[in-house]
Amino acid sequence: YHTPINYWNTAFHHGLWLQTTISRPEMVQFGGRFLPTHFIGLLAEGNIPSGGAGLSYNVGLGNGRASIISRAGDAGDSNNNRAWVVNIFSRPSRLYGLQVGGSVYRDKITQVSGPDVGEWIASAHLIWTKENPEFLSEFANVHHRNHLTGHITTSQAFYVQVAYRFPWMEKRWEPYSRFEHIHVPAGEPVLGVPNLVGSTVGLRYDISDYAAFKGEYRATRRQAGTPRANGVFFQTSFTF
Repeated sequence: YHTPINYWNTAFHHGLWLQTTISRPEMVQFGGRFLPTHFIGLLAEGNIPSGGAGLSYNVGLGNGRASIISRAGDAGDSNNNRAWVVNIFSRPSRLYGLQVGGSVYRDKITQVSGPDVGEWIASAHLIWTKENPEFLSEFANVHHRNHLTGHITTSQAFYVQVAYRFPWMEKRWEPYSRFEHIHVPAGEPVLGVPNLVGSTVGLRYDISDYAAFKGEYRATRRQAGTPRANGVFFQTSFTF
C-alpha cells in the first residue's frame, strides 16, 4: 500500500486527475529516495473518538526499504528488522476541508555495501482542500544514524502549494503555484538525493466533469551556483 507517511502519498495515489498539478512534489515522487512511498505489510486505520476534532489514525508494520532504497520491501526485507509507521490527523467538523496531522516512520536500512543505517522520519502537514482556495503544505525530516560510526545526518524537505478555482465560466479554470525545497547534507550515507529549490506555476482547465487539461512551467535548481533548469509541461487526465 502507499505509505501513510504524508498527506499527498495517500490522498492522490496514482490518479493524476485527482491532483491539481501535473507532477507530484519531488519529496514524494514514485521511485524517489527521500520518502518511502510504498510499503509491504499490514495496515490498520480508523477513527479515534474525539467529538468535533475528527481524529483518525493509520498504523503500519511490515518490510521496510530494500537495499535499493527507492524500492519497497516487495522482494522481502533486507534484514530482520520490521519497519513501522504511525500517522495521526484531525479533520475538525466545524472547519470542513481542513486537515492537520503528522506521522513517524522507523526502519533499519541494510545497504548493498556499507554499514546498516537507522532511519527515523517525522513529517507534518496542514491542508485545506476547498478549492477557493486550495492550500497544501507538508514538511518531512529524515534522520539517519550510521550503526558503525554513530555519525548522524538530518535532511529536510517541504512544499507549499496554493490553487484557486475561479467562480465564473462554470468553475472550470484553476490556476496554481507550488514552491518546494529539499536539503540533504554532505556525507548523507543513504539518500543520494541532490538538493532542490523549485517553483511551479500552472493552469488547470476542466474540459468536463471527467477530464482535465493542464499546463505548467517549472524552474528548478539542484545545487547552489548551478544553472537553473526551466521546462514547460502539458497533460490531459481523465476519470471514468
